[in-house]
Amino acid sequence: MKIVFGIILGIIILMLLVIAHELGHFIMARKNGVKVNEFGIGFPPRAIAWIKKDSKWTKLPKSKWNKPQNSLVLSLNYLPIGGFCAMDGESDADKRKGTFGAASFWGKTKILFGGVLMNWLVAVIILTILSFTGMPQFINNQFYLENDAHVTGDGITISEVMPDSPAAKAGMQTGDKLIALDGKSVITPTEVTNYGTEHAGTTGNYTILRNGEEITLQPQLNPRDSEYVLGVAMTSGQTFIRSTWSAPIVGIGTTLPLTGETFRSLGDLVWNLVSGVVRQFSPDSAIREAGQNALQTAGDSVSGPVGIIGVIFPAFADAGPTNLAFLAALISISLACMNVLPIPALDGGRWLLIAIYRLRRKTLTKETEERIVSRAMAALLILIAVISVLDIARFF
Repeated sequence: MKIVFGIILGIIILMLLVIAHELGHFIMARKNGVKVNEFGIGFPPRAIAWIKKDSKWTKLPKSKWNKPQNSLVLSLNYLPIGGFCAMDGESDADKRKGTFGAASFWGKTKILFGGVLMNWLVAVIILTILSFTGMPQFINNQFYLENDAHVTGDGITISEVMPDSPAAKAGMQTGDKLIALDGKSVITPTEVTNYGTEHAGTTGNYTILRNGEEITLQPQLNPRDSEYVLGVAMTSGQTFIRSTWSAPIVGIGTTLPLTGETFRSLGDLVWNLVSGVVRQFSPDSAIREAGQNALQTAGDSVSGPVGIIGVIFPAFADAGPTNLAFLAALISISLACMNVLPIPALDGGRWLLIAIYRLRRKTLTKETEERIVSRAMAALLILIAVISVLDIARFF
């Protein structure tokens, strides 16, 4: 039952994020004088529609659904897989007044990237709200302003102290909670490990919490090439960071590194795919094996709609609304980053295609644009289908 609930939540959240993306296109189109014929929630077949006439919304009769309308149509459709913003004359070659093609290059830029900006804005809003209520700690060195942050949660607990280790000699005990390094709050085991590596061979400064009392210990750390530097094993429950006046800053400050991490992950994915395929043609078996490992890494690091809705969302839904909201922000950032990519079927690719023809001072005909975009879309759909098959295989 939990899986079904998670899947339903996943479909709703993904649909809302896509609608927000299309709303970005809609707002920018209207601001730049481009007529929008229809704004649809979900995909056809159509369930119901309204038309705006004389500043009033009225139900559009089914008998007129297939006839051109002079005013904006708002439709609700049966397939809950996103939404769409149907602009008048979406071809770059269409120069009729009020069409997308008639807009200036700067106008087209704002329209095409309006959805991307909206997805980033949605992420900032979600993360700002989470900063007020308690931001879950998911990434190392997660951004927050220390003078306006209240850290709660289970924190870092020492689960084992190695005999004769620097930690044992300094007096650390199983059950102690590590709360600060050099007086600065610490919230992840990775931060403790990195601190030990940076200060190897010197005296560390660790603040622990034992029976409600804060104690500062200064172990003489082992050299970096030793079996261990400090000599403890650690466990960590989930940590939440709550901010007040700095919440909007934290919202932006969290969105930026998540965006950078998303682009880095996309770069690693492309590199693993390309290098993996190229290495398969090598006569050296070791190189071919390395290529297979790269392809396996690429496959494991990507998830399609089935994996996101069927696996990831149920897991996060079970972890609570705060974690689910963080996942929604992360997916919104991913949608923004994906649509920036120079793939003709996506916003960034369409913009690049228009820009190239503009620089070459050549006309991008409707036929050429449709041929390039449709082929890119077909390749993208095939890729999504392959990833979905892999997701189903992993699911079962």
